[in-house]
Amino acid sequence: MKKFLILLVLSFVSVSGTYAQKFGYTDMEFITSKMPEYQQAQAEMKKFSEKWAKEIDEKFAEIAKMQRAYMAEEVLLTDDLKRKRQAEIKEKELEAREYNSKIFGMEGLLFQKKKELMKPVLERVQRATSKVCTQRRLDFLFDKSSDVGLVFTNPKHDYSDYIMDELGLNDKPNKDVPVADAATKKPKVGQEIPATPVKDNTKTKKSTTIKPK
Repeated sequence: MKKFLILLVLSFVSVSGTYAQKFGYTDMEFITSKMPEYQQAQAEMKKFSEKWAKEIDEKFAEIAKMQRAYMAEEVLLTDDLKRKRQAEIKEKELEAREYNSKIFGMEGLLFQKKKELMKPVLERVQRATSKVCTQRRLDFLFDKSSDVGLVFTNPKHDYSDYIMDELGLNDKPNKDVPVADAATKKPKVGQEIPATPVKDNTKTKKSTTIKPK
C-alpha cells in the first residue's frame, strides 16, 4: 500500500509538470522511540495490558476448575443437575469471552487507553513535523516505518473537492457557483489559468528639461 501511494504521487508529479514539488522522508518509529513521554506511555500501556490479561486468565482458570469438578461428579449427578452445571459453565465461558473482547477487541478498552496515552505524544510529533515541512518548504513527507506512507501534505495539492464534485457529494454543484466565487476557485487538473490583465497605472510625466533659449 505504501509503495502504491508513493508511485501514485510520483506519477502525478511527472504528469502535471506545472509545479516542482519537494519531497522528504522520515522514520517516525525511530523518532518516537527516543521520546521519554512515548516510553512512559508504552510503560503505562504494558501495566494496563498485564492487569487485564491477569483478570482474564483468572476467569478462564475458574472455568477450568468448574469443568474438572463437573467431570469428577458427573456420574453422581442427575440429568437435571448435569444440564444445570453445564449451563453454568457455558455462561461463565461466555462472560469470559465477552470480557476478553471488551478489553482486547478492535475498539476495546486497551485500544482506547492507547489512544488516550498516545494522543499528546502524537500531537507533539505532528506539530514538529508540520513546522519542519513548512520551514523546509516540503510538499510531501513520507514515513518509511509506516504502511500509511504520507505524514504531511501541502493543502494546495488536495483535490478532494474536485473528486467530490464528480461524485455529486458537494452541497452545491459547480454550475451554481456565482461568477464572483468562480474566479477564486482552484482550477481543475490540467485546466489553464487565464492570465489576469494588469492595468498600467503609469502616468506620462511632463518633461522637466529646460530648453535653451
